[in-house]
Amino acid sequence: MPPRRTPTARQERLGAELRKMREAAGLKATEAASLLGVNSVQISQIESGISGVSEERLRRLAAHYTCVDEELVSGLVMMATNRTRGWWEEYRGSLPHSFLDLSELEHHASLRWDVDFLHVPGLLQTADYARALFSYVNPQFPEEEIQRWVDHRMKRRVIIEQPQPIPYEAVIHEAALRIKVGDNAGMRAQLDHVLDLSASEHITVRVIPFTVNGFAGAGSAMVYAGGPVPKLDTVVRDAPHGTVFVDAEAQLRHFRTLFRRVGEVAFEPERSREFIHQLAKEL
Repeated sequence: MPPRRTPTARQERLGAELRKMREAAGLKATEAASLLGVNSVQISQIESGISGVSEERLRRLAAHYTCVDEELVSGLVMMATNRTRGWWEEYRGSLPHSFLDLSELEHHASLRWDVDFLHVPGLLQTADYARALFSYVNPQFPEEEIQRWVDHRMKRRVIIEQPQPIPYEAVIHEAALRIKVGDNAGMRAQLDHVLDLSASEHITVRVIPFTVNGFAGAGSAMVYAGGPVPKLDTVVRDAPHGTVFVDAEAQLRHFRTLFRRVGEVAFEPERSREFIHQLAKEL
């Protein structure tokens, strides 16, 4: 397979998992290369996501690395063989790579969790809310560029609006529902939109109210995307230097625990719907 110029986060993850598997087996890249009849440069390219790998070669490597986790190997095969070029490709070159990586991650996700404290999660946003948010953060952008960002965010909603949507759960702090991104009418429409979506069987929305005592987790906003197997899950977080994709097993366990903890202090879904409805009436 020819080398790629810029691998996506999904392609880099596949390569990183193969590298971890090799290192766990105590083998050098030259030994892996010898098994496949290639040179160590090609192994390096596979492990960095620059080059793809076939199912046959992937399974040969896993066997040589004595990996007995068949579930993990099958998940990696899914990642290696499903090379979908999705709708997000039309934005390549006009939006940040992290936007496209997130879209690709969501497209392949088995589930999606959000925790947010300052804004309504992206998958639940209306176009007007997203436009007001992007315009404020990027006042230097011309209108057509803002519209491109908004269009991309609206298209991402396909994963919860398609005929076979993935399970989606959002835990939102009351602050995010009260901060007026845009005017009163736009915010009321946004809250009504969240209510409409939360009525779907596959969508769960829960609210953390200001009245919760001892809550110190407001710096823990995250996007959690389920992989083909739990070991291939991914957490996406915003950082000062850009978007970070987290996939170390210990960190994934930490964020699963975090999601459970914030969920424990949030209202149940029906109480959350009543709460959001009351907030909308106040606008």
